[in-house]
Amino acid sequence: MKISLNDLTLHVELVGAGPPLLLLHGFTGNGQTWQPLVPALAAHHTLVMIDLIGHGQSDAPDDPARYAIEQCVADVLALLDQLSFTRVDLCGYSMGGRIGLLLAAGAPERVGRLVLIGASPGLADPVERAVRLVSDEALAERIEREGLEWFVEYWAAQPIFASQQRLPAPVRAAQRMQRLAGSARGYANALRGMSVGRQPSLWAALPAIATPTLLITGAFDEKFCAIGAQMAALMPQARHVIVPDAGHAAQIEQPEMVGGLISDFLAEATD
Repeated sequence: MKISLNDLTLHVELVGAGPPLLLLHGFTGNGQTWQPLVPALAAHHTLVMIDLIGHGQSDAPDDPARYAIEQCVADVLALLDQLSFTRVDLCGYSMGGRIGLLLAAGAPERVGRLVLIGASPGLADPVERAVRLVSDEALAERIEREGLEWFVEYWAAQPIFASQQRLPAPVRAAQRMQRLAGSARGYANALRGMSVGRQPSLWAALPAIATPTLLITGAFDEKFCAIGAQMAALMPQARHVIVPDAGHAAQIEQPEMVGGLISDFLAEATD
């Protein structure tokens, strides 16, 4: 379905039955990213699968400022209001995890339980953020110059996704089709507005985030395993689980295991 809010139209799919579980995909993904987890999650939850701004079938405005991560959080909250969901459980992957963490920090009353897959609170060092912003802008300009198909191939070849080369060809093809469903303009502007270089650092805010949180990282993703351990040590109600034989996108590489972890964690709310 299409939902209009804040001068933006977002594509949203609702699947399943039960309390709402908001699913936020990563950069270059869309709501279909979560299909491998639907069998495990839809039996007990209404899955709210959004195509975030600039992705999938949602609008991709020309103005880069419209993609600011804080504005994206406001859009998600407006969407929940339109769907009459006052409180949701939330699962976010990578970029979607950063958005989810920002939402939980700013509107904790709206989030029951939080699952973050391969996500971080941003970059604490302002110099590192400034360097990242420069490289992000250079990549955004190249996406606009070289086009969508070039970027999809370039992005899939990044070292962080190397373990996905072991996946069956149909799974890799589905990943490629999801990325091709976006646009060069949308991805370039999303990079400008929602990248880890643009995101405000939330490291100092973590001790105040009391939302029950499950942090999931793939064992091959050593950088994010270290980040997950650091986050779990700072957040009062967080725990970190490392998924074996998986990289950055553990939900794609080990969907049954990750689906089970999420289902069990969400079920704890009713124990």
